[in-house]
Amino acid sequence: MLQDIKIEPITVKQLEEMRELADSYESLFSKRSKLYTDMGLKNQVLEERDFKHYILGHYTFLSRPVIIINNEIFIGNSKKTIEAVKAKINK
Repeated sequence: MLQDIKIEPITVKQLEEMRELADSYESLFSKRSKLYTDMGLKNQVLEERDFKHYILGHYTFLSRPVIIINNEIFIGNSKKTIEAVKAKINK
């Protein structure tokens, strides 16, 4: 399923399902977000509930893309992640 989260925000259920695969909300959280800096979040100690709150509050806090293949999650667009996705698809 392809979902443009700018148009159709992720739901609590979707985020919780991603968290189950990723083991933490922090691993789904984008610290590259302009809002992360603008809101001064980099100077705060954030907990799991905070990461969840911010991701649900604004799409920019979710690392993108998030790709799920057979209950395996791939987060972000690093070269290593994209290569892992390609390898999984070509299996």
